[in-house]
Amino acid sequence: MTTRYTKDHEYIRLDGDTGTVGITDYAQQQLGDVVFVELPSVGKSVSKGDEAAVVESVKAASEIYAPVSGEVVEVNGDLEATPGTVNEDPSGRGWFMKLKVKDQGELDGLMTEEQYQDFVKSL
Repeated sequence: MTTRYTKDHEYIRLDGDTGTVGITDYAQQQLGDVVFVELPSVGKSVSKGDEAAVVESVKAASEIYAPVSGEVVEVNGDLEATPGTVNEDPSGRGWFMKLKVKDQGELDGLMTEEQYQDFVKSL
């Protein structure tokens, strides 16, 4: 499994041609307590960089952008009832959506875990 990161602190974990998308631990720390998550509908097509979901915390509302182009094939409905899961386990149970990736070449423009860690240190 390959995981790639965006400068907006989203991750995509690729398994075959399906990528699980969520926000990083750094992002959830910056947001504070997540109180609401708005997920896309299954079947929606998104392009790389498009707003794909919204997360609201006690501090602010933030857009979650699609790290790559694809079709939403599954959403994490549990987040509607328990949005705090994003804070508790952002890279596990706190995922937002799964995308059927349209062009795996788009992953080349994203950061590896090591590159992302260096990026976060520079902030």
